[in-house]
Amino acid sequence: MAVGFIDCHCHVTADEFLQDTKDILERSRKEGVRALVSVTEHCGEFERLLRLSQSYPDFVMPCFGVHPIQNNGDGPRSVTMKDLEPALVWFEKCQKDLIAIGEIGLDFTPWLTPTAKERDEQLKVLKLQLDFAKRLDLPVNVHSRSAGRQTIAFLKEQGIEKALLHNFAGRSSAALEGVKAGYYFSFPPAVTKNNQREKLIRQIPMENICLETDSPALGPNREERNVPWNIHIPCEYIARVKGLSPEAVCEATAQNALRLFHKMNYKLNK
Repeated sequence: MAVGFIDCHCHVTADEFLQDTKDILERSRKEGVRALVSVTEHCGEFERLLRLSQSYPDFVMPCFGVHPIQNNGDGPRSVTMKDLEPALVWFEKCQKDLIAIGEIGLDFTPWLTPTAKERDEQLKVLKLQLDFAKRLDLPVNVHSRSAGRQTIAFLKEQGIEKALLHNFAGRSSAALEGVKAGYYFSFPPAVTKNNQREKLIRQIPMENICLETDSPALGPNREERNVPWNIHIPCEYIARVKGLSPEAVCEATAQNALRLFHKMNYKLNK
């Protein structure tokens, strides 16, 4: 049975959506989006996301996580353990509400993470969040900029079995290691602007692909706010690359999402 589009990685609590969140969510539904897997970057977003998920229990699927790059108003910087400490209390308190832990991961962009000390701190922050996900049998929603191979290797080393590598831009060889581990990969609307991703999508089996928007970022036009109903753009792009119909890709990616985010099945049918 057709489910509709499932956006496996977006940011409904982003500042760009503060003024019209209700309109964004209602239009997304009308445009055929069945569910939004909404991630966070810091604990300042947790309470608002929890409220939204309670107001839209069969639509907004909450993930709590601390991103490897933080921005406290002084510009972006690498995450520290101090950023994670208050989040762990929320993880414990809201564990029954969460469908995944995310957005977590590694970001080894040289000008953001220039030293080994910062990279080591990112690994510590990631490990603690992975430990929590394993304890609760939750999948992880993962960022891996300039660290695709390292991220996948670390996930495997830590015994992670359920992971989504969002907006993956690493080498095909690294992605195929992730496929062997049973991981999923999702691609946002901006994928249509990057020829390198075509080769990557061609090599990743359809059974390991999901859809995302990463809205409000990574839309079809950099200067415009991305929105969840742009999910049809990566769907149509993947369909062209794979030689399938958009309807087949929509159905396959939705079923993949339901397998990965197993608690979503209960929320959708509640």
